[in-house]
Order: sequence, then C-alpha cells, then structure tokens
Amino acid sequence: MGQSSSTVSYPTNQFLISPEPSGFTDEIKIGPLTDYTEGVPDDCLACIFQLLNAADRKRSSLVCKRWLRVDGQSRRRLSLNAQSEITSYLPSIFTRFDSVAKLSLRCDRKSLSLNDDALLMISIQCESLTRLKLRGCREVTELGMAGFAKNCKNLTKFSCGSCNFGAKGINMLLKYCIKLEELTIKRLRSVTGGNDLIVPGAAGLSLKSICLKELVNGQFFEPLLVECKMLTTLKVIRCLGDWDNVLVKMGNGNGFLSDVHLERLQVSDIGLGAISKCVNIDSLHIVKNPECSNLGLVSVAENCKKLKKLHIDGWKINRIGDEGLMAVAKQCPDLQELVLIGVHVTHFSMAAIASDCRRLERLALCGSGAIGDAEIACIAAKCVELKKLCIKGCAISDVAIEALAWGCPNLVKVKVKKCRGVSSEAVDWLLRRKGSLVVSFDAIESEGVDASGSDVGGQESGVEFPVMGGQVVLGDGPSVGTGRLAQFRAKMGLFASRNLVPCAFHRSSNHGDSSKSNL
Repeated sequence: MGQSSSTVSYPTNQFLISPEPSGFTDEIKIGPLTDYTEGVPDDCLACIFQLLNAADRKRSSLVCKRWLRVDGQSRRRLSLNAQSEITSYLPSIFTRFDSVAKLSLRCDRKSLSLNDDALLMISIQCESLTRLKLRGCREVTELGMAGFAKNCKNLTKFSCGSCNFGAKGINMLLKYCIKLEELTIKRLRSVTGGNDLIVPGAAGLSLKSICLKELVNGQFFEPLLVECKMLTTLKVIRCLGDWDNVLVKMGNGNGFLSDVHLERLQVSDIGLGAISKCVNIDSLHIVKNPECSNLGLVSVAENCKKLKKLHIDGWKINRIGDEGLMAVAKQCPDLQELVLIGVHVTHFSMAAIASDCRRLERLALCGSGAIGDAEIACIAAKCVELKKLCIKGCAISDVAIEALAWGCPNLVKVKVKKCRGVSSEAVDWLLRRKGSLVVSFDAIESEGVDASGSDVGGQESGVEFPVMGGQVVLGDGPSVGTGRLAQFRAKMGLFASRNLVPCAFHRSSNHGDSSKSNL
C-alpha cells in the first residue's frame, strides 16, 4: 500500500500483524508490519465498507490512501449541509465521491443555501445521480432546476421541501427527466396561482408515485395526477382546496393505482367513490377527513375487493363506524392490516371483521370507548392469524387480557396503552401463559377504575413495562395496591375453568346477527 514501516508507537490495527516476539530474549523486537489487505481486491474492500456505519466508514477511509480511494469510488449515498459556503468545496467533494447515486442537500432556516450555480455544478459532476432530495434550498430558482434537469436525465426519484422555485421548476424536471418514478413535493410556497399548472411532460409515462404535502394550491397538480396513467401510489396530506373533483378525474382510467393516502383534506364521499373505481387498490389511508362517512367506505369496500391494508382516523366525529366496517368485512376477505383511531365501533362490526377477515395479521384499536372486553374476546377467539395487536385508550380490563392468553395462537406482539382497567398483574400472567410474547404496557394509576366508563384521556403514570421474552422490567412508578391484586386473583379463580372466551362470545352474540350466534 506504499506505507512505510510502522514504529512501536504506531496505534495497533487488527489488519496489521507483526511477527511474534522471541520468548528467549528480554527485548521485544518488532519487524516490518505486514498488510494482509493488499491481496483483497478493491471490489471486495468496497463491499466491506458497505457493511459499516457512517462513523466507522469515515474512520476507515483515513487508514491509508488506498482505502480513501476505494471508499470514495464505492460510496453511493451522500448527505451534505447545503449552505452557501460549501460551493467552493464541491469540485473536490465530487472528485473524491465520483459514483454518488443518491444525494441529499439540506439547509437550515437561518442559513443561506447554495444557489443555481452550485446545483448546476453538482449536476455536471454527478453523472450517476438517480435520486435527489432538497430541503430548505431557498436560493435555488426555476433556472437552476432547468439546468439540473437537462444534465440529470437518469433521475428516478426527486423530493423537495421548503424551496422557493415554483411550477416552472417542477415542469422542467418532468420535461427532461424521462425516467422519473417518484415525486415528492412538500411546502412549495411559490406554487401560488396563475396559469402555471403542473403537467406530466415526458415523465408522465414513468411516474409511479406522487406525494403532495402541505401545499396551498395542490390543485395545480391536477393535470399531472390525471394524466399519469401508470401511477401506483398517491399520497395527499394537508393540502388546501377541494379535492373531490381531482379524485373524480383520476378515478376514470387509472387501473394501476394500488396505494392511496388521504389526510386532512377537503374530500367527501364523492372523492372516495371516485377512488373506489380504481379496483386494484390494496392499501387505503383515510386520516382525519371530516366529510368522509360510512357511505364512502361502503363504496370502497364494494369495489376494492383486493384491499389488504386499511387505516382510518375518524377524528372522533362518528361519521365512520359499524356500517362501513361491516361492509369491509363482507367484501374484503383478504384484509391483513386494520388500524382504527377515533372510530366508534361496537361488537357488531368487530365480530364481522373477526369472522370474515380470516387473514388479519395486524390490528390497532385506539381511542374508542366502545371497545371493551367482549370485543377483544371476539378477536381473540376468531383472529387465529393475528400477529400484532395494539389497544390504546379503550375500555378494556383484565378480562380482555385473559382472553388474549387463551386465543390468538400466532400472536407475537401486544401493545396496551392508556387502558385504565388493565393491571400489571394481568400482563404478568399473560406473559407466564405465553412466554415468547412481546408486550408493551403502560400502567395507569387510578382509584376505583371502571372499565366500562374509563376516560380515554386519563393520566398516565409514566411507567413503561418493556417486555421481552416473557420478562417484565418495571421502572420507578406507583406501586399496585394489594386490594387490586386480590381483585385480580379473584378474577383468575373465575377464569381457571378456561371458559372466558366462549362465555364472552355467548353474552355478546345475543345482540348480533342470528346467523353468527354460534361463536
């Protein structure tokens, strides 16, 4: 490697081994060190560097000139502080790292970012660039974006946030980057109005994923959304304006859309009905959209029969509930993941989900006072494929924990948060029953807990119970009184006959459909 022989004071390195000292002399003589990495090809050394974390890789690159060269030539990802002062260092940076394919440029709000000239210099030197992320680069304009797009035609993924260029800059990117597959736009304040619409350009044939977040005029992306017929993923989050019309136009002719995320939008059942025409949707997030109701969810269930993942945050306004979820249970038997937050559901819809969605593996029930012991018992008995369960802010007690102990044979992880009726003793007993189960539990200190009317927003004790491999580690917190322990032991005596689940189902099934009474 061209290095001179090391002296005794040189730091020891595991790759540099000296001959063993003679045992017949009092002095230790160290001969020339041997570099056993000389025979390792550069490609193999590069693969080793790929396995190191960022800090270790930086240290390794300082060992010798060869390692420095191999590290630079094999590095594919690079993240830079994109302040204006970095401009003069860009030629040397990208001379060393000449194979960068994924580049991230970030600048904080208080600093001046790099400008158009710097971005143009990067586009010329990074011939292999396929992914670019810009954050806070406020000095980059439409002119800089145009120059960058012309030089980086192999770009496949672009993400920008808190930048000042407008629609013309995005249009230049879509015009020249013909291989672009993923586009993420966040907080782009310069898209304000006029006739500057975002059009697909040449990238319209390759775009597969679009994410729009916190845009004042997101509707200016309507031509892009409507004309990208190969689009598979759409995420629109906290963008102002009426989105029903955009979704109606999208629903006519897009047969590839499979993942949709709509969060805090002005969208109603009309928009959901339009999205339901994309029959290949298998993942849907409806998050805090106050105008969406059971009617729109029923339309989705009836048309999107391939649905596997459904997340609903009803914002506790009770517009989505049993009617919509029972339609999902009936029409979407392949459902594997269901997350319900602030949704008013009862035993009727939970029984339907548990009975009809036999492939359900992940379930989260959060912030619903209607979820009690009977509903969890129903899930425990019917959801045999369930692997992960999260219960937060629900009116359950130790009875529900007992049900989980006897049901859900494939359960590997349980989270119980802000459920005031559940005691630590019940969790400890659950672990003894299922030793390999991983449980995350919040203990709530309260007096006279009534699970049927517990407050979802009750005070937490701040005690976390990380549970791994059947062991509970308790932090410092309020101790559980002997009265509560005696109450739990009384319950345990009641459950000794292992008849909890059938009894709970029999009691709750009297209010359900007679065809499902034999639970």
